[in-house]
Amino acid sequence: MGDDRSLAGVQHLAEEEAAAPAVHYDDEERPARALGGRVGAAVSIVAFAVAGLVLWQVFRPLAQGSQYYLIIFLAGTLPLVFLAYRSGWGRGRQTPTVSDWVLAAAALVVCLYPLNPFDGGYNGFLLRQGLLEPVDIVFGAVLLVLLIEACRRTTGWALPVVCLLFLGYAYYGGLLPQTWPIAHAGLDFGQIIDALYNSGSGFYGTPLDVAATYIVLFTIYGAVLDLSGASRFFVDLSVAAFRRSRSAAGRTAVAAGFLLGTVSGSGTATAVSVGAVTWPMLRRAGYPPEQAGGMLAAAGVGAILSPPTLGAAAFIVAEYLNVSYLTVLGWAMIPTLLYYLGILLAVEIDVRRFAVRAVDAPPTSAWRLLTRFGYHFSSLIVIVVLLALGQSATRSVVYATILAGALSFLDRDSRLTPPRIFAALAAGVRGVLPVVAVCAAAGVITATTTKTGLGAQLASLLVNGAKAITDEPAAVLALTAVLAAFALALLGLAVPVTASFIIGWVIIGPALLTLGVPAPAAAMFVFYYSVLSEVTPPTALAAVGASAITGGRTIPTMWQALKYALPAFLAPLAFVLTSEGEHLLARGSLFGIVWTTLVAGLAVLALAVATGAWVPGVGPAGWASRIAAGLSGLLLLYLAPASIVAGLTALLVAVLLAGFDRRRTGPQTPL
Repeated sequence: MGDDRSLAGVQHLAEEEAAAPAVHYDDEERPARALGGRVGAAVSIVAFAVAGLVLWQVFRPLAQGSQYYLIIFLAGTLPLVFLAYRSGWGRGRQTPTVSDWVLAAAALVVCLYPLNPFDGGYNGFLLRQGLLEPVDIVFGAVLLVLLIEACRRTTGWALPVVCLLFLGYAYYGGLLPQTWPIAHAGLDFGQIIDALYNSGSGFYGTPLDVAATYIVLFTIYGAVLDLSGASRFFVDLSVAAFRRSRSAAGRTAVAAGFLLGTVSGSGTATAVSVGAVTWPMLRRAGYPPEQAGGMLAAAGVGAILSPPTLGAAAFIVAEYLNVSYLTVLGWAMIPTLLYYLGILLAVEIDVRRFAVRAVDAPPTSAWRLLTRFGYHFSSLIVIVVLLALGQSATRSVVYATILAGALSFLDRDSRLTPPRIFAALAAGVRGVLPVVAVCAAAGVITATTTKTGLGAQLASLLVNGAKAITDEPAAVLALTAVLAAFALALLGLAVPVTASFIIGWVIIGPALLTLGVPAPAAAMFVFYYSVLSEVTPPTALAAVGASAITGGRTIPTMWQALKYALPAFLAPLAFVLTSEGEHLLARGSLFGIVWTTLVAGLAVLALAVATGAWVPGVGPAGWASRIAAGLSGLLLLYLAPASIVAGLTALLVAVLLAGFDRRRTGPQTPL
């Protein structure tokens, strides 16, 4: 009886955590089980314990080192994947099956095996690197199978298939003709497991380190913000801010996507959350379902691109380049502004094209909301300030989380009482489970490329392919960048954002670096194209989620999302094609940064005219005007003096053609 009573309290906490709005960090996941009762309580307790370990590691790192901590972290999270996510076979029970419990127990054993007190313990395991014993290989092989299964459960078949292809290459690559560029000496099974299980480039490499050190803390922070009422405030503020404008509905959706993205960091989750609130308003304003869904999807994906909580891959960028997270935030500022400028211009154009109506204003003013609940911005500001003062990203987000929890007591309905703190910490860890599975399994990719030299060989093939077409250095770089962008877009259709970045960086990154592209520009190029798979047909997850809210047709919604996000697809090319492109990452002189940003802003305007068929201040744009505007956008984004002059000329032609058409056909909808 005593056990039942003690467990009842924990069950209540688990049910509260399950009832709380789900907080996602990245679009890496399939729907999880809604666990309740004793199982939900047990999962929540373990997740809460993992959160405690993560917080302890921030201030009192384990003396045995980073890999020791990662082993314990994976041992705490991997079993939860098998309990929280369905296998996909059978009828999909809400409660874990016997096989789920067996897999969870096996995951716990094989994860903790390197710490067993026999055979020299953890130090003995490390000393056997390159000389693993048969029992070590067995445990490592089981962990490999479990991680691939965890990936399949959380993200589908694509990433597991990619991992199996890399494993096949590692094992059979020695049988390839040695004259082939991608041939290697070959690895036996023991060598592969050693590279995965007992090296810094395998399961416990940089991707998992980032997930266990940074990403989980930001998911906890997002859960605390969400439970403290910040999500509701951000949406309410967006609704109230534009209440007197004919563009109010569209502007509200975009602003809410940006603000809510600071909480979720997930494109699909943000699009769905914002859509649930703003779609009725968009419908009353006269937006077609597909148009509204595309807008919501594009605004949602901005959550992964926008500081201060970029997508998970941004933390990996910081680790790979050995720079601070604040530096990466600085690189993302101008591209984020250009991204939302493009969406807002498209919104203003759609107001004219679709004769959007004004909607009823909410009773509460934005000023009143700011004076009452504006404190929700405090923790976001604190993160940036602490980073600027030299604090680590981990400590900065922990202090911001504490501040958000303390400020929650200013609102009686959102106070973070002990049960709600438990729920937030448990939800934060559960939200990072798919990312953990992806990052650990990505060790298969990084270890294979490291052991075989595949990354350098594929990069050489990419560059040589461009050189086979032309010998002009600028043209070689342009062709390589376009091929790389296309490859990343295709890759992103199949695998999650984080995995897409990791694969892209080890294969495409070296190609760009070989051609003289600075590392920051190359990394952000790969990062942006990895993220933009969320709005790339035919698997645009954010558009799928938005269409489910609006009831619009899925494929047309995807194309509308692509239209809104078009500047984001072209701006990364500007990073790498010319030296001036680095100014868009806020690198270089102040004058260079300012004028480059202004030119890029004009390019975004030109692209909005080309896709929206409307010239602001003039009227509808015919095909000739749209073609001239599209050419202008491409020329301006090249950022070379000659191309800027040509781009400005083309933009002027587009405006004159639209003006001529308007004079010939008569006045159109007034601005």
